[in-house]
Amino acid sequence: MRCVYCDLDGTLLGLGGALLRDGEGEFSALAVRALEACFRADLEFVIYSGRREAQVREDARLLGCSAYIFEVGAGLVIDGEREWLTGELVPDERSIHDQIEDAGAPALLLERYAGRLEYHEPWHHDREVSHLVRGLVDTFEADAALGEAGLGHLRLVDNGAIRRRSPTLEVEQAHAYHLIPAEASKARAVARHMQARGYAREECIAVGDSREDMDAADVVGAFWLVANALERDPALREAVGDRDNVRVAEASHGAGVYEAVVTTLAERRT
Repeated sequence: MRCVYCDLDGTLLGLGGALLRDGEGEFSALAVRALEACFRADLEFVIYSGRREAQVREDARLLGCSAYIFEVGAGLVIDGEREWLTGELVPDERSIHDQIEDAGAPALLLERYAGRLEYHEPWHHDREVSHLVRGLVDTFEADAALGEAGLGHLRLVDNGAIRRRSPTLEVEQAHAYHLIPAEASKARAVARHMQARGYAREECIAVGDSREDMDAADVVGAFWLVANALERDPALREAVGDRDNVRVAEASHGAGVYEAVVTTLAERRT
């Protein structure tokens, strides 16, 4: 075992995005203990998040990570070197975020799903790539609508259930969605990092709380869902499908990450 890929919000971080809080807001050092276990076992710890780069870069600095993945796999930074994983959409005089807006894709989805989808205020501001929205929609249906409109080079990604409630949405449990280039994904960014570092599939695990996180199961040896992922989105069990390398932690948030790391380490030693 050489590397752990870990999501931030809803996974390593607790209530309010706090490293030292669990899902209920109680003090917990288990997320830090997970990081310590990786350090002691000489494992690289890589965060992969839907957050914008400025946020993830600072998070990586605080956690001591030399590599990180931001905006749902749109970008990868290794030892200070950034690589865009967005296909033909790359920044020029207009950011990728602006190019997606210019194409009319956000307006199309917001109009089609009025009352079920809206911008994820205030976290949708100052982004370089993805348009961040919240609500509850069928992403396959949304992607089909994008394709019919000649926008098949984009896709809507479900990045997990959120606590945030909105009085203007007609949904009980909102999810966070990212509108991104179709070629971008957390799984692709993880695979690219593994390639750059020379890691084999069986030497890596990933931990997360969403469907997009779980796609990393296709490229790593084992993927762990933290328990709170299923508590908020029971349909994730069906999404697991026939992936026999997906495991579910008994614990939530940082405690679940700690469980994934120490359990895997113990099993590998055995």
